[in-house]
Amino acid sequence: MLFLGILKMRPAVCPQQAVHHSIGDMTVTQTATPGGVTIVTQTRVCAGRDDEFSAWQKRISTVASESPGFIEQTVMPPNPPAQIDWVILQRFVSLEAATSWLNSKERLAMIEHALPMLVGQDDIHILKDNAVGVLPSPVSAVIAMKLKPDVEAQFRAWEQKIAIAQSKAKGFQGYRFEPPIPGVQDSWLAILRFDSDVNLQVWMNSPERLALLKEAEPFTEESHARIVRTGFDQWFKMAEGTPQPAAWKMNMLVLMMLYPVVFIFGVLVQTPFLTNKGMPFWLALFISQIFSVIVLDRLVPWSARRFDWWLSPRSPSVARINLIGAGVVTGLYAVCLLAFGAYSTWLAR
Repeated sequence: MLFLGILKMRPAVCPQQAVHHSIGDMTVTQTATPGGVTIVTQTRVCAGRDDEFSAWQKRISTVASESPGFIEQTVMPPNPPAQIDWVILQRFVSLEAATSWLNSKERLAMIEHALPMLVGQDDIHILKDNAVGVLPSPVSAVIAMKLKPDVEAQFRAWEQKIAIAQSKAKGFQGYRFEPPIPGVQDSWLAILRFDSDVNLQVWMNSPERLALLKEAEPFTEESHARIVRTGFDQWFKMAEGTPQPAAWKMNMLVLMMLYPVVFIFGVLVQTPFLTNKGMPFWLALFISQIFSVIVLDRLVPWSARRFDWWLSPRSPSVARINLIGAGVVTGLYAVCLLAFGAYSTWLAR
């Protein structure tokens, strides 16, 4: 996996009024690699300016969509207190296309206008789409560390120690470690993936980790971490102190509810009253998705309450419970497929 990190320093607190900032040219000399890439941007907005930033983000999204090689963009607004940053994901067909957009005059000019709304520093990384990145788990921490000169050997030895320690932390799901890119990024990057905010924060604040960070002080100039949340968290509200479910479990439950809703709406409403009445399929499908999302907002939390024994097992036999729960959900998939398949066969007669 390839990362590109660019850190732009801004005031630690928001300015009282707009001021002018300068933006240095960002030069990228990487050779394009085959396959798509995603630009992951984490940025923090001054209090009270989220609506203004959102409007600006829509404008820059339009400009980005016209850049050669652009595929799509996803904007994740803050979700305090766990995630206080805006996270923007921009997919491009290649590293060359992504870096061309990052260096473009259009983007740099628009960022000039946005700087008075922002505080702290941006983190911008480029990830290969076929690699494990920051977003497969419910929560991730992206950590950047800048080293003092000529201490790489000591740092790599220390990194091995903390990697072993964090792999034993409760809820740990994965770790990625990337060295600097000469001439582009001078920070070492680490991505920690955990199954819940609770478990991530327990590790981040643990005496063991704090002691290891103390050991690294002689060879590090600075470090900072930012949190990213993803998934269907809003539909899986767990009891206080209960870890957030694993992403694969949430995905399975969402699919279990989504498939019957889409099928039933399609049979009872979309086909007879929309497409058969002359409405274009693409529009009827869009209406179907709106209905599905509204219904899932009730159905998924309802199903999550009934599967809480599986989503967050309290028994020591976690592996056994995981297997039983996955089997039950898979069995319900099979029931839906058989029932809807039989109905479709009967309807076709």
